[in-house]
Amino acid sequence: MHDGDSADTGDTGAARPLRRGRAAKALVIGAALVLVGLAYAVLLPRNAAGADSPQSDQIEEGRRLFAVGCSSCHGLNAEGGTDGEGRVAGPSLIGVGAAAVDFQVSTGRMPAAQTKAQIPQKPPVYTPEETAALAAYVASLAPGPAIPAAESYDVSKVTDEQIVRGGELFRTNCTACHNFAGSGGALPNGRYAPSLMHTTPRNIYQAMLTGPQQMPVFSDDVLLPEDKRAIIAYIVALQQSHQPGGFGLGRLGPVSEGLWGWFIGIGLLIVVAVWIGAKVPRLHRPGGRGDSEPKP
Repeated sequence: MHDGDSADTGDTGAARPLRRGRAAKALVIGAALVLVGLAYAVLLPRNAAGADSPQSDQIEEGRRLFAVGCSSCHGLNAEGGTDGEGRVAGPSLIGVGAAAVDFQVSTGRMPAAQTKAQIPQKPPVYTPEETAALAAYVASLAPGPAIPAAESYDVSKVTDEQIVRGGELFRTNCTACHNFAGSGGALPNGRYAPSLMHTTPRNIYQAMLTGPQQMPVFSDDVLLPEDKRAIIAYIVALQQSHQPGGFGLGRLGPVSEGLWGWFIGIGLLIVVAVWIGAKVPRLHRPGGRGDSEPKP
């Protein structure tokens, strides 16, 4: 009887460490899961959307619009596409960001009617809501420049000093293509820098941020956000300024003014010379047919 009790006690003592080990493992696993959940909640991007969130619906709408209107050139998954002859029909849009899509679509450059040396601006095809959906879909593919906030390009409270600073930056970085007055200019191979006289501050900021077509990218490392805002303020001041000479002549500088002066000035001189020649009586040589001696 005594020996049996000893055997039972030994079995119970061996089972207790086993149970404690299992309980410790469960506690460790539970603590690990809690820590992973907390880390995910902390590190989860603020703009991450759930499967049923409004942003998810917007992305899905953008995917549908992209498949119908953009995939024929840019590929079904925005990976880029080629035509039947192996030439690039549309570049990859993975990583271009929402700002690039918003600029290209809101200005009507995309979707392009046909491939040219440069895609011109035209009335937009998509509504602002559809444009936002396309931008959200492309932004969901990979990180890229986001659409800037309104305060980034708001120039309603800029000072004269900031406008002067913007003019200096514009003349340093932009006049080689866009002209010193923002009127645009010709570039090699059939390309051109468009006029900025009717461009919105939002699209000016997005163009600097994304570098559409042949334009270089002026990231925040190249031009600080306050520098971009100063340039926009200067361009807006140009848009609102009056023509000092009455006729702007495209503000293309002394070349265009000289040509107008040449054509108009020389043209007027030719007209006056012809008029004077018509008023002066002709003198005929004596002895000619139907001529008579000039009277003294």
